[in-house]
Amino acid sequence: MKKAQHKILVSGEDYLQLLPKDPKFPKMLVNFRNLPESAKERVVSGDETIERELVAAQIDEWSDESHIPLAHVIHILGREGEIEPQIAAILFENAICAANFSPESLACVPNLPWEVPVKEFETRKDFRNICTFTIDPSTAIDLDDALSIEEIVSDDVFRIRVHIADASYFVLPETALDTEAQIRSTSVYILQHKIPMLPPQLSEELGSLLPGKDRLALSVTWDIGRSGNIVARWIGRSITRSCCKLSYDIMQEIIVGSLDANQLNSSTSPIPQLHCLFKWEDIFRSLRSLYEVSMSLRRNRFKDGALWLESSKLVFLFDEFGTPYDSFLRERKESHSLVEEFMLLANISVVEVISAAFPDCALLRRHPEPNLRKLRDFEAFCSRYSFELDTSSSGQLHLSLSKIREKLKDDPMLYDILVSYASKPMQPASYFCTGDLRGRENEWAHYALSVPLYTHFTSPLRRYPDILVHRTLCATLDAEGTYLNQKQINNSGAYGSELVNGCFTGLLNKKAVESEEGREALAASALRFGAPTSKVLTDAVTYCNERKVASKHAEVAGEKLYVWALLKKKEELQSMNVVPCLKLTEA
Repeated sequence: MKKAQHKILVSGEDYLQLLPKDPKFPKMLVNFRNLPESAKERVVSGDETIERELVAAQIDEWSDESHIPLAHVIHILGREGEIEPQIAAILFENAICAANFSPESLACVPNLPWEVPVKEFETRKDFRNICTFTIDPSTAIDLDDALSIEEIVSDDVFRIRVHIADASYFVLPETALDTEAQIRSTSVYILQHKIPMLPPQLSEELGSLLPGKDRLALSVTWDIGRSGNIVARWIGRSITRSCCKLSYDIMQEIIVGSLDANQLNSSTSPIPQLHCLFKWEDIFRSLRSLYEVSMSLRRNRFKDGALWLESSKLVFLFDEFGTPYDSFLRERKESHSLVEEFMLLANISVVEVISAAFPDCALLRRHPEPNLRKLRDFEAFCSRYSFELDTSSSGQLHLSLSKIREKLKDDPMLYDILVSYASKPMQPASYFCTGDLRGRENEWAHYALSVPLYTHFTSPLRRYPDILVHRTLCATLDAEGTYLNQKQINNSGAYGSELVNGCFTGLLNKKAVESEEGREALAASALRFGAPTSKVLTDAVTYCNERKVASKHAEVAGEKLYVWALLKKKEELQSMNVVPCLKLTEA
């Protein structure tokens, strides 16, 4: 992004000089006659405000004899100092596509109103009569996931389901929509601005698990004891209908007991609408049971060596014009942890299935061990302040930080600083194709989660890798059906049966997957459902990793922009700060 400054005469031609926002880039010269007409008119009329205009430019030529390259203006973004032009600049700097979706892509999306085709009821489980709900931020409209729970009283076991929007049903391989989704790769959120990966008619309507609407899903079902032990598992294609869209805030009030069903039944203030004849008592009972199981899962995860480094999150408050007028730090609540536990479990369950079914062409996500030098720096910092730290594993690091957190319970700001410092040695997680790391399975692990295999499955409306995982999973499900038919095994949904649990998607027995019949069924289903090959995945993960980094950079830049806007509005901002370390040097 550059700013027009003043005209310069070069070889009888008028040029304007552009000053880069990023000091790593050189100044540039733009030929006056190549400017957009609107910019030419402003220069000719002597409009000095053009000097504060943000523009996007591209270098055309940089000869050995010149210390300044020649460029041309691609876009005029707007006035520097205003939020919208600077957001446009952030998107351009990170090569984020914010253009309208092409007519060819939109043509791939069914028109509204839309109903689930009759033939889908013949091949999918029907979960519409089960109390199912979504839990998201209050402003969310692309609802990827929903939860349901039933208690199996006789065994003191819960049947819990995670339903994930079946985006791969709509985003078919090698279509214009698929190409555009891959190019975008991820939805980008810059606070109040959202740049979607999929057209809104799909991500906010047809694919979104809206309350009261029949929707296609991929569902993961577990029979789980109160202590978090998994007794049985089933994964399959389904039809679901959410009865309510819950927010994290309302859910938190329910969990901590500050809100009961009678209050909601008699409330005159806006509350989520209930559908499908369910009552608030049903929602409350389900949430409390889900919370109980999620806390058991969470305890088990950390007992098994997982690491949690998240600290307080900066949240902005906006006026009716979208300008921030205040901010606060939001602590992570139990409601976020509840959803997180079941999404993690769904991802882990799916990766076990697809990596066994397609060992050379499954899309996984790995997280390497920390940078050793930076980890030693963190150890030295903690030692300086008498904090005991064990970094021998992710689990020991988490245990050490938990003890430090308890020690600093009266000084949460200092603990947030420690968590920020602890994050510095952590290396970024990345997607990979299993075939590219064949023979190096020790590199597949996810350090922070302390699991040998992990993938992304639960956000297909906003992450393209999840769509690729869905295609691989759908091929596996189809092959499982073929295999069971060949073996004349009933797959009617007897979750606890030994045969179903021993097949492709249950509590896996590799004999079925590795059998000759199993491999033949998988190969045929991979073609039928467009499961990505190893070559396709190798290219896709490289690009998706790049887009993931770019979207993160854009989101961080957006937060900095809003901090700047808030400071500009307030003119003066008072806050308490902590200086964790001063290093004295001799003169």
